[in-house]
Amino acid sequence: MKWYFTLILLTVLCNFDVFAQTKVIAHRGYWDCEGSAQNSIFGLKKAQEIGIYGSEFDVIITSDGIPVINHDSKIKGSNDSLLTIENTPFEQIKGLKLKNGELLPTLESYLEQGKKNKKTKLILEIKPHSTKEIEDKAVKIITEMVSKSGMEKQTEYISFSMNICKEILRYQPKAEIAYLNGDFSPSEVKKAGLTGLDYHFEIFRTHPEWIAEAKKLGLTTNVWTVNDLSIMRKMIDLKVDFITTDKPEILKSLLYSNKKAGFAEAVHQKSTHYCTSQTRPVLKTNRSYFTFHSILPTRILHQSRIFL
Repeated sequence: MKWYFTLILLTVLCNFDVFAQTKVIAHRGYWDCEGSAQNSIFGLKKAQEIGIYGSEFDVIITSDGIPVINHDSKIKGSNDSLLTIENTPFEQIKGLKLKNGELLPTLESYLEQGKKNKKTKLILEIKPHSTKEIEDKAVKIITEMVSKSGMEKQTEYISFSMNICKEILRYQPKAEIAYLNGDFSPSEVKKAGLTGLDYHFEIFRTHPEWIAEAKKLGLTTNVWTVNDLSIMRKMIDLKVDFITTDKPEILKSLLYSNKKAGFAEAVHQKSTHYCTSQTRPVLKTNRSYFTFHSILPTRILHQSRIFL
C-alpha cells in the first residue's frame, strides 16, 4: 500500500501550486525586534536571517550625489535642525545615528550586506526628489552603483514617481520595477513598461479586479503596509504576489499554516477521489496530523518546498 500513498502525494505535488504562494517582504527591513531600527543594516540582517523573499528600504541622494538610506526627505541634524537631504552634503550627515546606534547607512554599505545572503531580494525604493533633474541624477547614480556591485539580479526597484520608474527602465531594461502611487491601472502600468503594481492595500480592496487583470498582463502585485492579521488573510485570499509588512515573522507563520492546511486538504481530496474511482475503501486522513514524512521521501519534500 505504500506505493499507493506515494502515488497520491506525488500527484498532489505535481498539481499543487506551491510556488504561487504569497511571499513576504520586510518593510524598511525587519526593524520591529530588539536591537534593530528602520532602514538599518541590522534590520536587513534580521530579514535575511528569517528567510523571507525580500527586504525593502528607502534611498535618497545628498547634494553631492551620495545615496543614503532614509525614509523621509529631511533628517534631524546634530543640532536638532531639520536638514533636507538632497540639499545637504554627505559630510554634514554621515555622523548621524539611527535609533539603534548605527551610523546613517549608505547604499554602498547596504549593498555590501545584501551580498552576504543572495536568497534575500533587495527591494530598493528610490524616493521622489524635488525636481526631475535631481530624480534623473539619483537614478543614474543608484543604478550604476547597483550594477558595479554585481547586484542587478538581486535588486528590484519601486517608486512613487513614474518619472523615476521610467528612468530606471532606461538604465536597467531587464530590472523588476513596480509603481507605488496607486493611480495607474494595470494596463497603464503595463503600457509604461513596468513589471508590477505595488499599492496600498486599500487600493486593492477598492479594485480587487486589478489583481486578476495584472496577472493576465504578466504583472506582479504587492501590497503595503499590512500589519493586521485580518487584512493579511484578505490579501492572501486575493492571491497577491507579495505582502510588505512590519511583522514579517507573523506573516511568514500565517503563510506556513495556510500552506500546510492547503496541502493536507489537497491530499485528502485527491486520496478520496482516487480511492472511490478505484473502488477501494475511502482513505481516512486526519488533516491536522497527516504524516507526510512517513510516506514521501524527504528529498522530494525538500525539492517541493513542503516543510511540515
